[in-house]
Amino acid sequence: MTVRDVVVTGMGATTPLAGTLPATWEALLAGVSGARPIEAPWAAELPVHFAASAAEEPSVRLDELTARTLDRGQQFAVVAADEAWADAGTPAVDPERLAVVVSTGIGGLNTLLDQYDVMRERGARRVSPHTVPRIMPNGPAAAVGLRLRAQAGVHSPVSACASGAEGIALGLDLIRAGRADVVVCGGAEAVIHPLPMAAFASMRALSVRNDAPEAASRPFDKQRDGFVLGEGAAVLVLESAEHAAARGRKPYARLAGAGITNDSHHVAAPDPSGAGAGRAMTLALRDAGLSPQDVLHVNAHATSTPAGDVAESLAIRSAFGAHAEALAVTATKSCTGHLLGAAGALEAALTILTMRDGVVPAVRNLDDPDDDVALDVVRVEPRRMTIRAALSNSFGFGGHNVALTIVEAA
Repeated sequence: MTVRDVVVTGMGATTPLAGTLPATWEALLAGVSGARPIEAPWAAELPVHFAASAAEEPSVRLDELTARTLDRGQQFAVVAADEAWADAGTPAVDPERLAVVVSTGIGGLNTLLDQYDVMRERGARRVSPHTVPRIMPNGPAAAVGLRLRAQAGVHSPVSACASGAEGIALGLDLIRAGRADVVVCGGAEAVIHPLPMAAFASMRALSVRNDAPEAASRPFDKQRDGFVLGEGAAVLVLESAEHAAARGRKPYARLAGAGITNDSHHVAAPDPSGAGAGRAMTLALRDAGLSPQDVLHVNAHATSTPAGDVAESLAIRSAFGAHAEALAVTATKSCTGHLLGAAGALEAALTILTMRDGVVPAVRNLDDPDDDVALDVVRVEPRRMTIRAALSNSFGFGGHNVALTIVEAA
């Protein structure tokens, strides 16, 4: 059976840097940090009282009824999907050939915790009738699917911080399998709330640089001490190459392959050898029909945790061998923070823009590179270069590893 080529024809995002993807890209290239103090009174009581909150409230782009019935993460998903759909030229597609895959790592936690407080303080009859649809992990996908009237399937793979990338990988599979011609896919997350903040801090996963939030996310730096929690969404419109060509749409890039593995090592810690992550990259290259030498750029998962960044560097060297030294590596979480279930989708979009514009964003706060990270990490200023193939990595609690291969469109 002939494998259908899959292309990216639209993209959208709302992030800690800006309310749209183009503005996010501009801020990223300028080295802007999305980390900022949390102004809510509860933050002062926590060990960490800063985060990478959204630069723009999602409600400003939604009508009042839609905003009221959706959880914050679902609002982000709809805003990013609206932008991506418009960017793709609002494709005319049979609803039975249109699918949605929007993932989340945690789901509607804000709604769950807030409505529990309502029940405890005001009684069960005051709990919102929208609570269950708001807390469902498939809620962001359902909201986008309803908005676009998608009938080929609406899906929500959940794989922690790899969720957004796995959503894109599933979109690739759906088109290749002939189940859809167009798939709107990505990830959304919104859990900047006292409980998850306290829980991540208890795990020592978050940076504690309360005096300098903008310097807290520092992938591959010797002084890194954890990630910065972020929120937002990113969505890509995938189409079969034939469908895009038939409507005269020039794609951004081709989604050429995906690799998915699991460490089976620890629920929250990466395999220190990086073996599983490296295997995901190798599978992604093989799926795309590429050799390691065809790739010049990797957007690393690199969350700024002491163990994770080193493990990923070993994984990259394992997958690329001697060619690893020729890779220009970036870690965009240094500016955006970690958007959990939305991170992989956002980084895939940023990788596509890196290829389109021929410029690799510099890693912010990389002042003293870790000696154990033997990679060419772009720092200080963006690097101009021609890139015809790139990888975007995403890893998550539970041992999930996802790598996406993106190549220039024909």
